[in-house]
Amino acid sequence: MSDLPIAEHGLIGDLRSAALVGTDGTIDWFCPRRFDAPSVFAALLDGGGGHWTMAPTCEVAARSQFYFPDSAVLVTRFLTEHGIVEVQDFMPVLRRDDPDHHQRLVRRVVGVRGTVGMRTEIAPRPDYARSDAIAKAVPGGVWFSGDDLALGLGATVGIDVSGDVTAGFVLDEGASEIFVLDVADAGAEPPVDLRPTEVDALFDATVVFWRGWLATSSYTGRWREVVHRSAITLKLLTHEPSGAVVAAPTMGLPEQLGGERNWDYRYVWLRDAAFSLYALLRLGFTAEAEAFVGWLTDRFAVPRDGESGPLRVMYTIDGEPPPDEGPLAHLAGYRDSAPVLVGNGAGDQLQLDVYGEIIDSVYLFDKYGSGISHGDWENLCVVIDWLREHWDQPDEGIWETRGGRGDHVYSRLMCWVALERMIRMARRRGLPGDLTGWTTTRDEIYRQIMDKGWDAERGAFVQRYGSTTLDASLLLMPMVKFVAPTEPRFLSTLDAIRNELVVDTLVFRYDAADGLDGDEGTFSMCSFWYVEALTRAGRLDDARVALEKMFTYANHLGLYAEEIGLTGDQLGNFPQAFTHLSLVSAAINLDRALR
Repeated sequence: MSDLPIAEHGLIGDLRSAALVGTDGTIDWFCPRRFDAPSVFAALLDGGGGHWTMAPTCEVAARSQFYFPDSAVLVTRFLTEHGIVEVQDFMPVLRRDDPDHHQRLVRRVVGVRGTVGMRTEIAPRPDYARSDAIAKAVPGGVWFSGDDLALGLGATVGIDVSGDVTAGFVLDEGASEIFVLDVADAGAEPPVDLRPTEVDALFDATVVFWRGWLATSSYTGRWREVVHRSAITLKLLTHEPSGAVVAAPTMGLPEQLGGERNWDYRYVWLRDAAFSLYALLRLGFTAEAEAFVGWLTDRFAVPRDGESGPLRVMYTIDGEPPPDEGPLAHLAGYRDSAPVLVGNGAGDQLQLDVYGEIIDSVYLFDKYGSGISHGDWENLCVVIDWLREHWDQPDEGIWETRGGRGDHVYSRLMCWVALERMIRMARRRGLPGDLTGWTTTRDEIYRQIMDKGWDAERGAFVQRYGSTTLDASLLLMPMVKFVAPTEPRFLSTLDAIRNELVVDTLVFRYDAADGLDGDEGTFSMCSFWYVEALTRAGRLDDARVALEKMFTYANHLGLYAEEIGLTGDQLGNFPQAFTHLSLVSAAINLDRALR
């Protein structure tokens, strides 16, 4: 198993899938073809899970990583007593919506100074390490075959296929060696014919693609480098062929070391994707927003039957239900955090808030993008009619707790948002709808929240009706325009959250039992919500300090997992889209306020 902390990794990808590369030069997570496919490299979860190492044979004095400027090309540097070597890792992306795209992992190893011996080992373990890959030497490299997958390894050095595939080589200053792993379907013969000049062209074209994409960003504020790194990360979590945005590229990484909160995040949470759409629109990436809305409206067009409503909480990138949740018992888990779970059992939960988040995102797209069609509007009306009949019932809530349903204030809040945004769209564009009925229900929800969601003794809005538990999701109240940011009840809630859920600038989701064993870290997206709440409340000095402190909790590349532990460790699946889009929103709004 990889000994590296979660934070000691960088992300590369090709808008179909992604890989994690450690600061030790190891690719220890990669699912070929698509984000939610079975892994071939999973050493991050188990020592026998498969890996691709690349490291000096001598002792390493220091290691570092950085991204080639304004790109998703990752560079890992090794400083040794014999010299300096860097490994340039990337997955080629040559153009938008490339019909000829095929998936490759490219590793270019460059001698920067002195003479350094290097060794690489490639050990694919298909199907989450439940099967082996058979290696066969061919001219110029190796073919790996197994189950429904074929891999072709091309290299500019000699390869040894006795046991796991290995190679040793020496790099002089200015010299380079190249390795390319091509992904193909079972039975195919992936290419291994490798020409260095072609790889140089792939590198250049990939850098040009990322820089060209980033050049369309409209953000010019104080934190440009941080915001743009988050934008690239969000783009890396986008499945370009479908337009879907996954919550994270990994599975099984623990929210608590040794605990049971080891979820599979390689799916599309409607909530997360809706907020991603907001961030992309705010940055000017309208093409990505339009692609996701296209994916989303396809879900509206095929409503499902069931008590959790016409929309699911989450989908695969194809728009299907996620697989049933179950353990991969043969995997030890990251630092013995078992079970490693594949699939996700929250897919059939009733989480009423998703309707508000989705309709809000469609409202924003209709306002700032190209607008929604007649058919999409008709489908939205079906969804809102269902919500009018079902909003006033217990649900599992935004945090997907496994402790039973409750009357969650945040869920009611987002039901209010759903109706309020439908009314706005109808009035702005003259679209047909039951404005009288929608307005009546919207106002009923508002009054219920103000009556039952407010605890006068606590001086705060609370997580559930009848409880005294605080919940960081209620920081979003002024952001969705339910209350003014200077509303006395909200300011009192903000103070209560600051006193009880905030440590420095790190924010816990809530402080209550949730049906699971163990504790969890602070949630980074909640910390960025806190920054934005401070901003909207006019506490700009506090907001700016809080934001700058949050930047210090990123890893060396500016990436965030879902949570931050007591010692500052990144916890949970990595990197997490929701955290990065919350960063973007907080930075943009604070920038605007500081002007």
